[in-house]
Formats: sequence, structure tokens, C-alpha cells
Amino acid sequence: RVQLVESGGGSVQAGGSLRLSCAASGSINCMGYFRQAPGKEGSWVAKIYFGGDIKYYADSVRGRFTISQGNAKNALSLQMNSLKPEDTAVYYCAATGGPYVRCAVDSYGPSRFGTWGQGTQVTVSS
Repeated sequence: RVQLVESGGGSVQAGGSLRLSCAASGSINCMGYFRQAPGKEGSWVAKIYFGGDIKYYADSVRGRFTISQGNAKNALSLQMNSLKPEDTAVYYCAATGGPYVRCAVDSYGPSRFGTWGQGTQVTVSS
């Protein structure tokens, strides 16, 4: 079910930019984006552990995407620059209240994040 308020997404040409936003309530210590395209394995895009501002980026997006805490508490922003067609996917915001820095590593899987957004479509054309 939808537990986070998620916004952003859209359609852009390759090389363009989009910004995704997500807002949670309650005690949240770690948030991130998980993306999935039809017929492909889902994967983490980026995550942030608020305590210490620890960040994770997938190799495929490092240097192009920036994840950060939003202006409000328990808010998340993902700035996506230099978008590529392979970035096309549904992007799901996720959050956990667990106070563990290890949430911001790739192996800390989606099952450990109990709060999710509805997903937003990002489409990048050639």
C-alpha cells in the first residue's frame, strides 16, 4: 500500500534532468529509491542515511544523480541529471526507521524497508 507521498517523474530526452521528491512521517532514519523496468531486475538507485548523511549510489548513476534530504524532515530528493534511456523505469521511494548506517548499502534489501511510495514513471528517450 502507499505509505509515502511521492512526486516527480516524467518524460525527458536523453541528457535531460528530472527531480523526484518523497515525504515520510514518523521516525525515519534512512530513505532511498528503488527502480524497476519491465522484464528487468529491480535495483537500488540511491539511498541516504540521515544520521551522518551517509549515501549510497548505484555505479550506473554515480556522478549523475544526487540524493539528499529535503527541506522538511523525513523528506527525500533525488536530482537526476544527464539521464540515459537505460534510466527508464518506475522509481519507488522507500523508507525505514531503523537507526542503522548499513541501510545505506546495496545489500540492505528492499524487504528491510517497510514504508513505500506508489512509484513514479521516469521515461528517457534517445
